[in-house]
Amino acid sequence: MALIVQKYGGTSVGTTERIKNVARRVAKFKAEGHDIVVAVSAMSGETNKLIALAKEIQANPDPRELDVIVSTGEQVTIGLLAMALKEIGVDAVSYTGAQVKILTDSAHTKARIQHIDDAPMRADLAAGRVVIVAGFQGVDAQGNITTLGRGGSDTTGVALAAALKADECQIYTDVDGVYTTDPRVVPEARKLSTITFEEMLEMASLGSKVLQTRSVEFAGKYNVKLRVLSSFQEEGEGTLITFEEDSKMEKPVISGIAFNRDEARINVIGVPDKPGIAYQILGPVADANIDVDMIIQNVGQDGTTDFSFTVPKNDLGRAIKVLEGAQSQISARQINGDDKICKVSIVGVGMRSHVGVASTMFRTLAEEGINIQMISTSEIKISVVVDEKYLELAVRVLHKVFGLESIS
Repeated sequence: MALIVQKYGGTSVGTTERIKNVARRVAKFKAEGHDIVVAVSAMSGETNKLIALAKEIQANPDPRELDVIVSTGEQVTIGLLAMALKEIGVDAVSYTGAQVKILTDSAHTKARIQHIDDAPMRADLAAGRVVIVAGFQGVDAQGNITTLGRGGSDTTGVALAAALKADECQIYTDVDGVYTTDPRVVPEARKLSTITFEEMLEMASLGSKVLQTRSVEFAGKYNVKLRVLSSFQEEGEGTLITFEEDSKMEKPVISGIAFNRDEARINVIGVPDKPGIAYQILGPVADANIDVDMIIQNVGQDGTTDFSFTVPKNDLGRAIKVLEGAQSQISARQINGDDKICKVSIVGVGMRSHVGVASTMFRTLAEEGINIQMISTSEIKISVVVDEKYLELAVRVLHKVFGLESIS
């Protein structure tokens, strides 16, 4: 008998019929003697509907009130799933994030989990119940409802598994595992049987939509065994995310290609080339709770330099407004933005022990006439920013040149 946390995404619970299918799957695990805790997302499309409603009232919705609104999507799903389980004879109880007491900080729409009270869940499990928890949400120390940001239900699932010291956390989604890249872009993409936490963390942070970055960070930090599976297939092992690197690291292998369309570039031109200028530019952006990704500072000439960095596309306008407000401090000649870019990344632990990976990537893109605007590297990944119109071409040619159609 094992303690298993299962997380079901929006498409997996998108209709009442699919919720009934989830209930049957959960009942099967319960019948095998396992203790089951389930975290669920809102039904697919519901969160977007709720955000749209809020924007009909307020163009830029108040973050606290927006959290109150969007958290209701998961509340519907947990109630429906509990009812579906009871209907087939399985005792179940549903909890909102506040009822479980998933304590978070007070950063509305982007809250981080600080503590989970596992005692009520353990009591329910001991009484033979399936515990169903609303994903994506929590409550701060003042009792305000908070949400964890897009994809936050993954984080809820992994955090519950960490708090309960679960034997495995199973993430059920509309794909049957982690692929070398998005099969909708490259039909030859292959499902990976295993991938390391390092690689998965890079893939998630670089735009792979299978798992949310914070959920992978949580799993790695607390040694949670993580598996990605399809909720639409009865059988299959999915992809196991492991702590160990297997023998593949001795081969010049790239495990996957990630891409992100949600990128915008900001150029701060003609700032004084002096110590502290990077902080003067990025400090106000960070204070506005805007994530900064890739950063480039050019070599200074005539006492000035140019500074470029990327932010999420929907934060572009806000970031530029912040910088324009600080223009007297940074003394920039010009500030502009470009939201017609994308980021393409190759990821693999094999980079550690093999040279020539970067040159192969750059040569391949050059042969297709794709200009590289920015480059960022780590020990196991290389990311480039290119014009968004070249995204699919770049992913396809890189997938082919690194032989990913034959990986498993």
